[in-house]
Amino acid sequence: MSELLKTGVPDFSNWSCPLPLVGYPTIVMGHGGGGKLGNELVEHLFLPSFRNPALENLGDAALLDVQAGKIAMSTDSFVVQPLFFPGGNIGELAVNGTVNDLAVSGAVPRFLSASFILEEGFPLAQLAAIVGSMAKAAATAGVKIVTGDTKVVEHGHGDGCYINTAGIGVVREGIQVGPHRAQAGDVVLVSGTIGDHGMAIMSVREGLEFESQIRSDCAALNGMIGDVLNVARGAVHAMRDPTRGGLASTLNEIAQSSRVGVVIDEASLPVRTEVQSACELLGLDPVYVANEGKAVFFVAEEAADTVLALLRAHPLGREAARIGQVTAQHKGMLVARTAMGSNRVIPTQIGEQLPRIC
Repeated sequence: MSELLKTGVPDFSNWSCPLPLVGYPTIVMGHGGGGKLGNELVEHLFLPSFRNPALENLGDAALLDVQAGKIAMSTDSFVVQPLFFPGGNIGELAVNGTVNDLAVSGAVPRFLSASFILEEGFPLAQLAAIVGSMAKAAATAGVKIVTGDTKVVEHGHGDGCYINTAGIGVVREGIQVGPHRAQAGDVVLVSGTIGDHGMAIMSVREGLEFESQIRSDCAALNGMIGDVLNVARGAVHAMRDPTRGGLASTLNEIAQSSRVGVVIDEASLPVRTEVQSACELLGLDPVYVANEGKAVFFVAEEAADTVLALLRAHPLGREAARIGQVTAQHKGMLVARTAMGSNRVIPTQIGEQLPRIC
């Protein structure tokens, strides 16, 4: 499919039935009109890519079997530009972002919906690439895409492709985590380097080149989080994925929700050299830059080393680090210890430092 993106010529050879879509290399208004073209988009693209019994019913709603207990539900919309970036695309982002929102809530992700808002004239080859990436990401995360929708807007009234997802997961028995549960004395851990996703997007937009390409960290974290909770579930008090607003916004939100203070050590923050360089060129602070494949853990101090070892044993957590601790002082605030030994308050930003990163 990468070759298709270079040439702009759709290849329908692997589709279940190429006609009559072969006559429509781009999205037209009819694909969103509820008629034959829309049905064929479902039959020959979405259904073969996402196939599972719940989806094959093609009813107005998916009928799902879930175990008894508490479920978690999340929804998100994705409008990133560019749609394809080093390390991923909007389709992978849509699946992984919703999976991660469920996972940090202590749930095992099970089902997703996917709704596409497409602009008239959007190349069908690019849509096929996005859908293929979503299918692969869902399979990797162990979730099923069970329902969806397609709408088409006139040319000039969209930005190629937007995706909305919703997810359902089953909360693990005995798990009680949340942004209001952090406690004084908790250790703050992050599962890897920060700022990778946001700077991957910005490096493409700004044409920045470095010795090593900056790649998005887009990934599903439910497997890594499951490894942690299977061993240390009672010791994990809060988890979040620091997406928009980055690490700083996430830590501020938890400090405010739990009415505690959070102190981090700037020297302990894991930041790739090329990400740090890009931030300096653009006048950005890595702690505010978005991530799409990292998680923050607030863990009881006696279990911190165990959880850190579990994270580092997982392929997605090899660069996990201990970055700070929760305190009863300066409640609702995030404070950083600088390399010079002074303290600085890191506030929540008023607006977005990096627009359109997810």
